Amino acid sequence: MNILCLCPENGGWKILPFYASAFRKRGVELHFLDWSVPLDSSLQEVLSGLPFQPDYLFHPDSGFPFLPDGIAQSIIPTIRLDIDTYAFTRRRIRWASLFDHVAVCHPGFETLFQRKLQHFSTLLLAHAVHREYFDLPEIDREFDFGWAGQIAGPIYKQRAAWLPKLASRFRTNDWSESHNIEGVAGVYRRSRIVVNIGRDDFPQDANLRVFEALASGALLLTPLPNELTSLGFVPGVHFVGFHDETELHRLVQHYLDDDDARLRIAQAGRAETLQNHTYDNRVDTLLQHLQRSGSEKLAPARRWPASRAGLMQLDFFSGHGLLPCSKSQFRKIVGHGFWSTMEGAALLGRVWMRKFRS
Repeated sequence: MNILCLCPENGGWKILPFYASAFRKRGVELHFLDWSVPLDSSLQEVLSGLPFQPDYLFHPDSGFPFLPDGIAQSIIPTIRLDIDTYAFTRRRIRWASLFDHVAVCHPGFETLFQRKLQHFSTLLLAHAVHREYFDLPEIDREFDFGWAGQIAGPIYKQRAAWLPKLASRFRTNDWSESHNIEGVAGVYRRSRIVVNIGRDDFPQDANLRVFEALASGALLLTPLPNELTSLGFVPGVHFVGFHDETELHRLVQHYLDDDDARLRIAQAGRAETLQNHTYDNRVDTLLQHLQRSGSEKLAPARRWPASRAGLMQLDFFSGHGLLPCSKSQFRKIVGHGFWSTMEGAALLGRVWMRKFRS
């Protein structure tokens, strides 16, 4: 089987090489585009330049905002991987209409997509870990707690306020260092505890970091409620939850003092993660889903008029601030119905305003 990923391998998301590795272990080749592909290319242009015929087209969230014209009527089945599904969810549901299969990274959103879009080929592919970075012999845990992640920005005010106070009491790593995923694994494997403080606008996030913390064998402390509980993880068994800053400080001290309890929970979390939450697990889930679906074409937009499908594509370009692509797509919509034209004009206006403000 050959799958063409519609972005470069280094297209802005750290997880793509690990998906590629997991696919290849199963005899599936995941091929990537390169950065030279124009963003206004059609699907026909992309496919005509390939030395092979893909069995599937894979469209992940990435820093390469490419959505080729013709995707909604592709003769090759399409897969969308929607990573930050909690952000701009309404728009993401619109974009999902163009694809035969949609995978979301956050529990509960698969049901929302099915209900809102009547797209029943939607599945959950939560974040995961690359086993090879974590299934390793134990090393010295020199840090009381470990931290990796951003602390600057309007959605990280809580962590920016809490972490310095925590660091004044407990030994931690140097936050100024930037790490790739292997580097994060190294920090966490040298930590007794890993603290996760989510985004201010989505504190329950089961983000990539919580899985890495669990796999590292450190004790994960993360806010409650948390999406982890929807994925089979149990507070007090696999991780420890907290509700406020005072409780966080108390729990860090408690589990540094109680080695037996810390190790018991950390080891249970690690075992659960390495058994059920690796990229190998996620690829197995996706391939089983595709096998059940066969070659059926399931994108809702396949049943729509071309102007409505074009609006979904224009919405994608508008959401990513791509003015030339938005203008080109609008020209295909204008005149094909009053409401389509008006909605398309509004989307195009958003891009103009975004460019004007910048």
